[in-house]
Amino acid sequence: MAVHVPPTCSMADSIMSRAATMEIPINSNGDSRALPEDDGLEQAAKSQWSLAEKVGSSGETRDLQQVMVSGPNLNETSIVSGGYGGTAEGIIPTSSIKGPNMHQGGPAEEATRGVAVEKLDFMRKWGMNTYKCTKQMISERFGRGSRTVDLELEAQIEVLRDTKRKYENVLRLARALTNHFYSMVQTQHALGDTFADLSQKSPELRDEFGYNAETQKLLCKNGETLLGAINFFVSSINTLVNKTMEDTLLTIKKYEDARLEYDAYRADLEELNLGPRDAVTMARIDVAQQQYQVQKDKYERLRSDVTIKLKFLEENKVKVMHKQLLLFHNAISAYFAGNQQQLEQTLQQFNIKLKPPGEDKPSWLEEQ
Repeated sequence: MAVHVPPTCSMADSIMSRAATMEIPINSNGDSRALPEDDGLEQAAKSQWSLAEKVGSSGETRDLQQVMVSGPNLNETSIVSGGYGGTAEGIIPTSSIKGPNMHQGGPAEEATRGVAVEKLDFMRKWGMNTYKCTKQMISERFGRGSRTVDLELEAQIEVLRDTKRKYENVLRLARALTNHFYSMVQTQHALGDTFADLSQKSPELRDEFGYNAETQKLLCKNGETLLGAINFFVSSINTLVNKTMEDTLLTIKKYEDARLEYDAYRADLEELNLGPRDAVTMARIDVAQQQYQVQKDKYERLRSDVTIKLKFLEENKVKVMHKQLLLFHNAISAYFAGNQQQLEQTLQQFNIKLKPPGEDKPSWLEEQ
């Protein structure tokens, strides 16, 4: 048996149209008066809506499911920026909007975080080490802290520093002698050219100007030979002082820094050993013991390096200075004795080659 059900939309439309045309009377107090027909209208609406619900509930459920399945995807919903009638340029896809916690860090972010942690750890260790060393240095300066002293090694280091100061003075004086002697050789060269020119222009004094010109040229030649020997002497002393000795002193500086660190960690360990023996302190003592052992090994290793370098430096210094002092003596003696042959033999003995005139100036390729 078929039952005809009026469309729910027509019922709703009729009810809404009637409600829209109703008049609501207002009394003198401003209160609305309930009319009898209002109760009839409300009862009719309830009965019609209940009947529509019973018949169309199953259909509405299916329609709702279809809307949920075929409805718009929230990720594809667009937000319109702008007012009514805006262009397509104002549409922003919501799929491109992500929250701050939706992005997961990749390998690059993890690597950056690791580097930052390493830097912080390095700065922490550096700060603690600097604090301990500064505390130890101040304690030693005011006589309140103890320091490790190797008397024999300290004496050798002081001798080296004194020797370096004296050799630096020798180097300074040798360079001054080279500059003055070079000026004298240049003056002799100019004087010889002047004498030769006057010999050509003064017939009555031709012979006198002539042999004086030859003498100055001979002195100039011997002076250039002596300059070659002195320059070799200066170069060798400079290498000994500013390279060999300086390298040994650099190792000594590292040794002294290691000694300060060793004493700082030793004092820290001794201070912890004098304190209470609870669990926290024992853990700190174990860490301090390990750090102390590391600094001790470093200190002993550098002390051994300094001892070896001082020994080799002394042997090298004696060998180099024996050769250079002999060269300097023979060259100076031969020059002022006027023995040109002995002066040239001295240079050959020490394998010194003189540079031709004008070779001191670098070529255009070397200047580039």
